[in-house]
Amino acid sequence: MITYENVGVNFGKYTALKDVNFNIKQGSFLHIVGPNGSGKTTLVRTLVGLLKPTTGKINIAAKRMGYLPQALGQRNQLPITVKEVIYSGFPKQRLRASQSECQLIKKWLVRMDIANLFNESMIYLSGGQQQRVYLIRALIGNPDLLILDEPTSALDPSFREKFYQLLKEIQEENHMTIINVTHDLTDAIKHDACIMYVDQTVKYFGTYQSFLEFEHEGHHHA
Repeated sequence: MITYENVGVNFGKYTALKDVNFNIKQGSFLHIVGPNGSGKTTLVRTLVGLLKPTTGKINIAAKRMGYLPQALGQRNQLPITVKEVIYSGFPKQRLRASQSECQLIKKWLVRMDIANLFNESMIYLSGGQQQRVYLIRALIGNPDLLILDEPTSALDPSFREKFYQLLKEIQEENHMTIINVTHDLTDAIKHDACIMYVDQTVKYFGTYQSFLEFEHEGHHHA
C-alpha cells in the first residue's frame, strides 16, 4: 500500500529526513518510534500529503485516508458541536446529517465511552474527550489507511488500554492499515505489529521481538 524510495526532507540547510526506504502492505499495523526531534512528525506529514519530499519518491495506494494529528494541548474554542465535528469527516455531506448518519455517530460515541456528548459544544470538552471526537472523525468515513500521530497524548490513562484494543478491533474488522506514532509501546503492541525506529532515517524496521533486541544493543526511543 505504501512505498518510500530514498525519501529526504530538508528545511533549508537542516535535514529532517534522509534516505528513508520502506514498504507497508495493506492491513499492516505499524508503530513508529524514535527520539524527540527525530523526524517522526515530518514523516507523518509526508504520508498525509501536507509536506512534499525534497528528494525521493512516495507511492500511496490508499483510496481513503483518516488522519489524527498530535493533540494541540488546548481546548477547541470554536462554537461547534461534537456531532458537527464528526459529520465533517463523512466523504459526502449535506446541510444536515441524516438520521442514519446520526445513528452511526452515536454508535461511535458509545464505543469511545463518550455517549452523552452528541450535542455538546467542543468548547466544554477536555483534551482527552476532544481527542476521542477527532478519532471518530478520522474513522467515520471508513478509511483503508489510518494515520495517528501520538493519539494517546491527551487520553486518560484509564482509557488508553481500551483505545489500543479498539484500534486492534477496527483494524481486524476492516483490514485497515494503521500507522501509529507513539512513545509508549508497553500496552500498544499487537502480536503481529511492526515497529519502525526513525532517527532522520529508518534505523530499524521489523517485529516487536527483534526490536527489543535492537533496543538492548543501545538504541532507545524517548
